[in-house]
Amino acid sequence: MASEDISQLVDALAKTQVCGGELSFKGRALKLDTAEAAAEIIEEIEGFESLQALRLEGNTIGVEAAKAIARSLSNKKELQKCYWSDMFTGRLRSEIPLALVSLGNALMNAGAQLTLLDLSDNAFGPDGVRSIETLLKSKVCYTLQELRLNNCGMGIGGGQILAAALGECHRLSSALGKPMALKVFVAGRNRLENEGAIALAEAFKSIGTLEEVQMTQNGINHPGIRALAKAFTENQHLRIINLNDNTFTEKGAVAMAETLKTLHHIEVINFGDCLVRSEGALAIAEAVKSGLQNLKELNLSFGEIQRDAAISVAESVEQKSVLERLDLNGNCLGEEGCEQLKEVMESFNKQDVLSALSDDESDGDDDDDEEEEEDDCHQTANQNGGVAVIGLVPVSTDGGKGGTADDESDEAASSVGQRRTRGVAEGQF
Repeated sequence: MASEDISQLVDALAKTQVCGGELSFKGRALKLDTAEAAAEIIEEIEGFESLQALRLEGNTIGVEAAKAIARSLSNKKELQKCYWSDMFTGRLRSEIPLALVSLGNALMNAGAQLTLLDLSDNAFGPDGVRSIETLLKSKVCYTLQELRLNNCGMGIGGGQILAAALGECHRLSSALGKPMALKVFVAGRNRLENEGAIALAEAFKSIGTLEEVQMTQNGINHPGIRALAKAFTENQHLRIINLNDNTFTEKGAVAMAETLKTLHHIEVINFGDCLVRSEGALAIAEAVKSGLQNLKELNLSFGEIQRDAAISVAESVEQKSVLERLDLNGNCLGEEGCEQLKEVMESFNKQDVLSALSDDESDGDDDDDEEEEEDDCHQTANQNGGVAVIGLVPVSTDGGKGGTADDESDEAASSVGQRRTRGVAEGQF
């Protein structure tokens, strides 16, 4: 190991944070290829009594280094929280599963009982999900409360593997009289699509303890949204639902609105950039008005919502005393509609919670225009051999998965709205 590398590692380790059972190497930008390179970290881990949380995010760990770190974890029974996001930057995709298997085996050998597992921002794909499948089914995860897998490229197959593993974990833990009580599930930007979402919805139904679900930017259309809506009714403690940048259309939005009527602890609803349209917005407004007294944030931005429906949404929050933010930006209100919306909010002294309307996308014409544009989009898709062209990026109208006519309609709707990738990050509402 070069002397300058050793010097860099020593400097980084000098910044290592130790606090209340947590050992953190977060953001040190360490490049650990071998056991030798990881020697100082291993020494820190081995010498840490009653290790409860280990932060390795923001470093890059190779297979041999991961095996060595795993050995240092093999007797850390007290470990509960693994913050292991963004720790394979620059690694071959084939390396990541091997590293994860080693780390997972170490946790199982130690008899750890995790409450939090964060593997976000590791581009491991379906193979990476397979590499943690055994861990997720094991006793290590019977106590899991938070699972964060944001931006991992799981795809449909990975989503289905994950769903099956979670379902099995819940079944096995229930057989012992202590069912897994997962509270937080984060899996944005994973290309789950309908099949992945439907599989996960089945797992969610069984689990029944979810309080926060974030599945942004996953290419989910109304069949997947409706499946999730049904699953959410079985999770009565839900506080946060973030499905930003999927394609509800009216069918998905109406189904989700019916579910919202049954949930009494909701604090955050983020259906921004979901193409809920006016009919969907009206259904959501009805659900908000009839309950949801804990609502703090409601995001229906960039949904092709017309003026009258947007005003109904505004009127629905009049009695929401803890509301902090209402976002209706990027819809189709027109200048006059924007002014009317502001006046409505001012009438019950909630003008400060209304987000800016700087990206309003039309003059507030009727929904008939949407239907005409959708027809035009279908024609364009047909002319291009089943490909709707959005800017310079071709998107297959069946998602490459033999979609139904309804799926094609949803994809066409996406191009009508000229939906943009806004890089919605985890936790951004």
